[in-house]
Order: sequence, then structure tokens, then C-alpha cells
Amino acid sequence: MTPSFCVAALGFTMLRAPAPSCAARIGCAVVMAAADAPPLLVVSGLRATVADTPILKGVDLIVRRGEVHAIMGPNGSGKSTLSKVLVGHPSYEVTGGCARYRNDEDLLELEPEERAQQGIFLAFQYPVEIPGVSNNDFLRLAVNKRRGALGLDEYDPLEFLGVLSEKMEMVSMSPDFLGRDVNSGFSGGEKKRNEILQMALLEPELAILDETDSGLDIDALKTVAAGVNACRSEKNAMILITHYQRLLDYVKPDFVHIMYQGRIVRSGGPELALELEAEGYAFLGITKEQQPALS
Repeated sequence: MTPSFCVAALGFTMLRAPAPSCAARIGCAVVMAAADAPPLLVVSGLRATVADTPILKGVDLIVRRGEVHAIMGPNGSGKSTLSKVLVGHPSYEVTGGCARYRNDEDLLELEPEERAQQGIFLAFQYPVEIPGVSNNDFLRLAVNKRRGALGLDEYDPLEFLGVLSEKMEMVSMSPDFLGRDVNSGFSGGEKKRNEILQMALLEPELAILDETDSGLDIDALKTVAAGVNACRSEKNAMILITHYQRLLDYVKPDFVHIMYQGRIVRSGGPELALELEAEGYAFLGITKEQQPALS
């Protein structure tokens, strides 16, 4: 079962194979793109395997504060693997490359809970259920862990309730959800809104949304997108992993990247997503029958 971001933020350590040191990785030279803002995340030549099967085969990506990057691509191209490697999922072994966070930290050397507490957030395509744990207690403990990592005072229950009420309005969630177990009995749309509520409360510096739009009807998609946009600022950055242009109609990306066979093979602006919607992945040599639906 995949742990949620909040589980990692609470400090529940997950066992994982140690990543090779940054200096030992092949192809680790990071070329800094010319821009005023320093990068928040620099991924260079990142390679990773799962169950001894290579999935990432040299991913390069630079993300700055204030930017939204959309990553698209056919099924099996490595999009979700990239998200899980960046947050330290124990099933994935890094075999090469570097990921630098805030320009000075070797992200791959941090434990999953350290990454979460330092502001890396992952919203899952399939959020997990945690029976026996109320949503309210879960969220407060996770937020206080994050605040502790920032050197801030913890919220007491009454203080947190005021903060939580404001954020719940952002994602159109009823107070009834607070007393329910985490994601237990939630619909697909409710689980996705709960993920965005976590993001709003935790205020991550880098938010990674892994197919948050999948399985949502148009009304739920608009609600989730509104929550994402409300969290967007010049102080943070977002990576949206999606198959569909429709999410990008509501959350406008600054950059769009196409992944294929474990690499980013093409990058551009928002118009690249529109091109994909119109023409599909023919430029990759994929037949129409092999292409995922793009709308």
C-alpha cells in the first residue's frame, strides 16, 4: 500500500535501499539554465528501477519557484515513477543521476519523512484509506510535524480548527469529513479534494500531483482545480502529472514536458498540450490505437 504524503510528514520511516552518493552518480553534471530565480529542483540524468526493471533512463528537469510544470506521456513512460522517486518511495531504487532541492540539498539522500517535512508534497492518483484515524487528528498531526520542521510553534486543537475551516472552504469540503476516518468511505472526488486540502494546509514548496484529475467528473475537476490554483504562489512550484488536456484548461502550466521510455523527450509551453490533444503521440511513432485518450 502506498503511503500518503501526510504519513511521511508524520515521520513514519519507510525502509529503502540507500541511494548512491551524488558524487558517485554517472552523468551528474547539472547545467543551470539562465534565469533570474535560482532553481527549486534540479533533476539531472536521473535513473531508477523497480523490481530490477529500469524505468527512469535519464530524466532532466529544472523547476523554479512560481512555475507550474505539466508532465504528459503515454502509459508506462515513467511519469508516476518520477513522482515516487522524488518523494522516496521504498520500492524504487535510484541507480544514477542527481536531484538537488533548493539548490543545496541532495534530495535523494533524505529519508521520505525528511523530504515531506522539508516541503515536498505528493498527491496520489489513488489516495489510501487509513481506518481508525480521524481526518481531523491526522491533518493536525501532519501540519504540526511540518511546522516543527520549520521551527514554528505547533497549533493547539482550537487554533488548528480555525485554520482548517478556512482551507476546507477552498476545496468545498463539508465539516462532516473531519470526524470520518482518513479517506474511508470517501468517493473518488472526495479523496482527491482531501489530497488538495492536505496541500493547502501543509503549504509545500514543491507540490507533485500525480494524475489528481483521473476519475473526476467535470464538477469535481473544477473544484479540485480551483483548490490547486488557490495554493499556487510565487513561493512554491508544482509538477502536474496528467494524461489529459482538460486539467490544463483549469490549471494553466508554464511548461509542458513529454515523457517517453523513461526520459523527457520534448518540452514546450502550454501549446504543446494542445498539440497533443489534436495530434496525439504520432511524433513518437505510436499508432493511434496505442495512444491513451487525451480528452
